[in-house]
Amino acid sequence: MSGVLVNLDFWRNKRVLVTGHTGFKGGWLALWLKSVGAEVHGFSLEPPTNPSFFEVAEVGRALASHTIGDIRDFEQLSRGMLAADPEVVFHLAAQSLVGTSYQEPVQTYATNVMGTVHVLEAVRNCRNVRAVVNVTTDKCYENKEWVWPYRESEPMGGYDPYSSSKGCSELVTSAYRSSFLARAGVALASARAGNVIGGGDWATDRLVPDFFRAAVAGKTIEVRHPDATRPWQHVLEPVSGYLLLGERLVQHGQMAAEAWNFGPRDEDARPVAWLLTRLTALVPGTVWKHRQGEKVHEAMLLKLDSSKARQRLEWAPRWELSEALQRTVDWHVAWRSGQDMHAFSLAQIASHQTPQSEQPL
Repeated sequence: MSGVLVNLDFWRNKRVLVTGHTGFKGGWLALWLKSVGAEVHGFSLEPPTNPSFFEVAEVGRALASHTIGDIRDFEQLSRGMLAADPEVVFHLAAQSLVGTSYQEPVQTYATNVMGTVHVLEAVRNCRNVRAVVNVTTDKCYENKEWVWPYRESEPMGGYDPYSSSKGCSELVTSAYRSSFLARAGVALASARAGNVIGGGDWATDRLVPDFFRAAVAGKTIEVRHPDATRPWQHVLEPVSGYLLLGERLVQHGQMAAEAWNFGPRDEDARPVAWLLTRLTALVPGTVWKHRQGEKVHEAMLLKLDSSKARQRLEWAPRWELSEALQRTVDWHVAWRSGQDMHAFSLAQIASHQTPQSEQPL
């Protein structure tokens, strides 16, 4: 099953607000929305890294408005949302790193929990919003270290502050849907994706960005948990799911207003060591090793069950992990060689949406 494609006709001229549009995943979403004709507005902090996908891929060219702001500031966020007057809101602004959450737990909870409250409260004051997708994470589940993939009905949890804060964000989402937004005619859903990879991610303490930094510097990459298994997927896989979900929320309202997993095929949930072995084969001269010593707690086994999205949204991942890695390497090689990364990124989006029957042999 290859999954349905994003509906160009649906998104044409739709007013859309993306929080966190200066981030890695938010930037890819903003580009995709613009490529299908949406009127895209962004509200976010400054790009979190230098370089950043937002700057390198010139995401600003895709925006009708670009507001630098903090979702922890409710008044500022409310003004930004009223000015954008969106029909659909994608909420991606977050503190998204496990390591940072140990160093800055208060900021993590303020952003991921109260930031979600602020976004949903601002939606209540914006009369034309019809659908909201709150993007959380696969780490929101109470991880039992079992071999079975997690379904949307599993209990929320989180050992570290980041995972816990995202579980809290899910609970906030459920409460706002039940208490306020459903009766106001706003369809609110949450989306939980796997570990995303792709071109333009320069986040700290994240495996693939760390790999490319080490490759450029000619250093050996050191990893904490080579045996940890994660549901790896190219960033365009969950982003396509968010777009399909946003469409269904507008078209079918509360029938789609619930939690959704967007994870890879079961066989693409692979250990860190497997991923690095493939990457070192694609980038000759790179080496990795296991870093011994003190470690912060991280789950060792995590898989997602995306059968609900496959059956009810007709969504399916289109690129297996080997192709996702190749596309990621291709993007960074193109950037290092000075290519137009706005055009290159749009070309990868277009390739992802090309029906399999039309793919080159």
